[in-house]
Amino acid sequence: MRMLVFTFLLLLLPGVVAAQDTRSFQDDAGRTVVIPNRPLRIASLHDIDVTIPLIELGVIPIASHGRVGIDGKPYLRSSAILTGVDFNNSDMAFLGAVDIDLEALAEQKPDVIITATGRPTPIATLEKIAPTVVIDPTKLGTAHAYRQLATLTGTENRLAILDQRYKAGIEELKTAIDTKDITVSVIQPLNGKISVYHTYRALGQVLRDAGFTFPKIIDDIEDGGRIEISGERLPDVDADFIFDPYRSDTGGTSKEEIDAMEKVVPDFCSFLKACGEGRYIMVSREEAISNSYAAMGLMTAVVKSSISPRPSVN
Repeated sequence: MRMLVFTFLLLLLPGVVAAQDTRSFQDDAGRTVVIPNRPLRIASLHDIDVTIPLIELGVIPIASHGRVGIDGKPYLRSSAILTGVDFNNSDMAFLGAVDIDLEALAEQKPDVIITATGRPTPIATLEKIAPTVVIDPTKLGTAHAYRQLATLTGTENRLAILDQRYKAGIEELKTAIDTKDITVSVIQPLNGKISVYHTYRALGQVLRDAGFTFPKIIDDIEDGGRIEISGERLPDVDADFIFDPYRSDTGGTSKEEIDAMEKVVPDFCSFLKACGEGRYIMVSREEAISNSYAAMGLMTAVVKSSISPRPSVN
C-alpha cells in the first residue's frame, strides 16, 4: 500500500515544477538542472552540509536528513548549537538518518531536492520526485558550497553579510598572532589509526585562511582529502599546536578521545612536542566539523584564545 501511495505521489509531482518559471543551474556533479526561479519547497538530504547552511542563509527547508539521538528523537547534528533551529522547534519533516524515506520525501512535494556528494540515495531515484541538485563542500570548500546555495535560493545579500563577518574575524586573528611562523595540525584517532585531513572542515578552513603552516604530511594530502596513518608516523604530524576534535553530540568527552589516542599509541603525548609542552588542544567536533559560518566564527575564537601569546613565569 505504501508503494502505491509513493507511486501515485510521483505521478503528481512533475506538474509542481512545470507550473513555475524555471532556470538552469549547474551543480557540483557537472549536471545542468532545471529548477524553479524561486524554489519555495526545498528538501535537504544532509544536515551538516546542506541544512545548516540553508538556515544560515535564512531558508528553512521543508524537510531534512538528520540523526536519531539516544532518546530516539530526531535531531540535526550541530544545528541546535550553531543555528538554534532543529526539528523540535520548526516545521521541518524528518527524512531519515541514513537511508532517506522516499515516501516521506515525496509526500512533502519539494520543488527542489539538494543532496551532497557521497550520499547513498541515487540521484536518478531522487529526480523522479523533484529536480535534484548536488553540492560538494568537502572537495570544493565551504565558500563554494555557500555560493551555490545562495545562487539557488536568491540569498546572495545574506551571504555577503556572513562572509564579511567571518573575514573580519580572520583579520583580527591574524593581527593577534603571527600565523605564518606557527605550525598546526588537526588529528583524531579513528579505526585504530590516526585520521588526518588536508583541511578539517570549519576548524581546518580557519587555520588555512589565517595563514598557519601545516606539516608536510598534511599539505601533501589532496585538497578535500583524508588519510589514515599508523601510530608509528605520529611524529610526522607534530606541530607547534595540535587540535584534536572529540565528538560530543553522542555524549562523548575529551577524556574518551584522549583514551582512544592512548589505544593507538600508548603514552602518545611523549612523542609530540606540542603535547608535552601543553599545546595539545581538545575541541568539540560539533563546532569543528560543520561547514557553516557560525562554526567558522566559533573556531576563529577558539584558535585565537588557544594560540595568542600569554604571560609566563620566568
